[in-house]
Amino acid sequence: MESRILKQRGRHNTSSADTLQITTDYDAGEPNTDSKYDTYALSARGEGTSSKTYGAYPVGPTAQRDNGTMGNSYETITDFSSVSLSEGVLGIMRSKDLVTVIVLTLLSMMTRLYRIGRSNRISWDESHFTYFGGKYLNHTFYHDVHPPLAKMLVALAQTLAGFNGSYDLKSNRNYPEFMNYTLMRVQISMYGIALVPLAYLTCLQLRMTRPMATLAASFVLFDNAICVMSRFILLDEQLLFFTALTLLSAAAFQNANKHVEPFSNRWWAWLAMTGFSLGCVISSKWIGLFCVILVGVVTAEDLFRKFCDRIPTEDYVMHWLTRINGLIVLPLFIYILCFWIHFRILYRTGSGEHKMSSNFQARLLGSKLNSQPYDITYGAFVDLRSMYNGPGLLHSHYHVYPSTSGQQQVTCFPHRDTNNVWQLHKARGVEANYTMDKIEFVGHGDIVQLMHNKTGAVLRSSKQFLAPLTTSHFEVAAENITDSSDSGISDWRVEVVKQGHSKRSDKRLHAMTTVFRLRHVSMGCLLRVGSRRLPKWGWGQSEVTCLPDATHKKDVKSSDVLWYIEHNTNTRMLKSDLSKYVSGDFFVDMIQLNIEMAKTNNGLSPDRDKYNALESDPWSWPFLIYPMRMVGWGDKAIKYYEIGNPILWWASAIACLVYPLRLVYWLARQRRQCNDWRSGELLEFWDNSKLLWGGWALHYFPFFLMGRVTYIHHYLPALYFALLQLAFDLDFFFRHWRRGRYLHLAALCIGILVCLVFLYFSPFTYGWDRPAKELAGRKWLSTWNVYEDFYAM
Repeated sequence: MESRILKQRGRHNTSSADTLQITTDYDAGEPNTDSKYDTYALSARGEGTSSKTYGAYPVGPTAQRDNGTMGNSYETITDFSSVSLSEGVLGIMRSKDLVTVIVLTLLSMMTRLYRIGRSNRISWDESHFTYFGGKYLNHTFYHDVHPPLAKMLVALAQTLAGFNGSYDLKSNRNYPEFMNYTLMRVQISMYGIALVPLAYLTCLQLRMTRPMATLAASFVLFDNAICVMSRFILLDEQLLFFTALTLLSAAAFQNANKHVEPFSNRWWAWLAMTGFSLGCVISSKWIGLFCVILVGVVTAEDLFRKFCDRIPTEDYVMHWLTRINGLIVLPLFIYILCFWIHFRILYRTGSGEHKMSSNFQARLLGSKLNSQPYDITYGAFVDLRSMYNGPGLLHSHYHVYPSTSGQQQVTCFPHRDTNNVWQLHKARGVEANYTMDKIEFVGHGDIVQLMHNKTGAVLRSSKQFLAPLTTSHFEVAAENITDSSDSGISDWRVEVVKQGHSKRSDKRLHAMTTVFRLRHVSMGCLLRVGSRRLPKWGWGQSEVTCLPDATHKKDVKSSDVLWYIEHNTNTRMLKSDLSKYVSGDFFVDMIQLNIEMAKTNNGLSPDRDKYNALESDPWSWPFLIYPMRMVGWGDKAIKYYEIGNPILWWASAIACLVYPLRLVYWLARQRRQCNDWRSGELLEFWDNSKLLWGGWALHYFPFFLMGRVTYIHHYLPALYFALLQLAFDLDFFFRHWRRGRYLHLAALCIGILVCLVFLYFSPFTYGWDRPAKELAGRKWLSTWNVYEDFYAM
């Protein structure tokens, strides 16, 4: 039994030249029981500057391990980031990692900037994001599915390039001659360039050897997909940059939390940097929420450990409060701040304003809701909007109900349309000339008729017909009534519920600010709209019904029966500036915008019955089954192909898929008391690897649950974690195999191989202007549409 344990221990021997050794407090061969989590001792560097000797696995030769002593030879890793925080610029200049960081940055610049302005064609989604960036420059409101930060950074790049937003850029067209698109691309590419040095610094924080940390950075450097996406004006570069910054900050804070005095300056700095990065990544794209979840899970585990350690209650509460402030309040503040800046910049009316409330639209400069008569009179032409979020404006058209009354349909339609206009008439049988008679204002308790302006039909309801979907309600239709005996079915009483600007004693109807109900005079039911949508014969529009209220006294204030007049047209009344009457609430506007963003995002569903060469499903991403053409594929066109480095994609996918199995295997062996790890080593391995594998899993698996359309570039954040996971596993393997003797050589050989494959596929990355058939040899999988599209229709 003893010989078997010694054999298992000896399997993990390493040389001191290539391995980051663990130093532990020992006294006469016994461990120091006062240390937490096997906290490791510090080793001294030269000239009086001290830094930590990072934990690693394995440790020491067999003989040394068996007698409870440690070897005297080990490599000391400089904590690049801690030096920079404690000593500033001079500390960075003295760091031996500085040269590596500079070289990696220069190589990253070479690969990202080489011939970046070669194509003057608006490629892939550049048309969308340059369009949105231009909206910030001309202050025009727009609507998009993504939060604003990354697009504001595009606008910053456009400003520095001298663009003023006066030109709308459309896909598959050339950039105008006056636009310095190359400078814009260069600025955006800087976020992609920074990924490479960030990967190196992150791997140092994860206790990897310098050769393998450099190899990890080269994986990011020589991946064709990450490189090509860094060469265009998109949002992916900003997203990846803030994702990488979050990973670095979280890893550095994890180290500070273990090896630095809690609540020290360095501890606070990395906590704040983690919160700042989280706020930026989620403010760029909602996929950043996966980073928030990753850090949240890691933080919950850390707090649970501290609870089990039974630290003083005051300290434990302080840890909770600091995490809440740094990792919840700070990111939320940054997210809110981005939307506040977004609203402050976009103060002119634009194409996306219809997604927002009427109050918001009326505050935009140039909006037609901003200039209209404030008071409502008989004879006015009005658009009625429901207070219920979603359905929109009261609408009718020539189409009729296929059953029930067979009369003209009345629905709610979310967009502005001429079929939304109704004229306010007096009660049936009351004669009036609305152009010549004295002006009479409409107020609380008045009985009105609503005549559809386009068809001449009046709004009516009757007990004879039930609603087509909600059969417990009465049908609402529009009908050209000629029989005097039917006069009562088209009369509605106005019941003012709320005045937004005027005093409560004011009973008049006002545009935008008065909320009211319409109660049917003879039946007492209330005009209502809900969430139910009519089938094809109703064009998918919202069903409008009359809600029964037999007592005629029920004070119903549910939003589905409340209405207001969004727009009022009346040539006999002077127009007012309604922006002084409507009030705004930033938080209400922000929440509404986020809800509309979510609705639009969910609406981006793929058409499974139609082939689309750009789309791909998540299952195909890790093994690079379906690369994507980013531009047109004509023989003379400059062609860009979003294809990753196959060696890296396939190897990293295998590493991530195998990782849980390895972890289960080691845990099972630990339960069987197989001595594969020294005390604290498996925990150290878990702490350093969980950020990588967890980041990959959280950025990949949720896409299987999404109903929206997906593309291969959605895998890039997960790929970043996967590439670092691959390097982490290689580092672990070569530390164990032959005691790390071939670690430097392995890093060099693998790096050269990856570089050669990158160069082999570089025509797709830097643009190919000859017939694609000449690249047929680079078609490694039958599913790659390198030169022909098998499924073209």
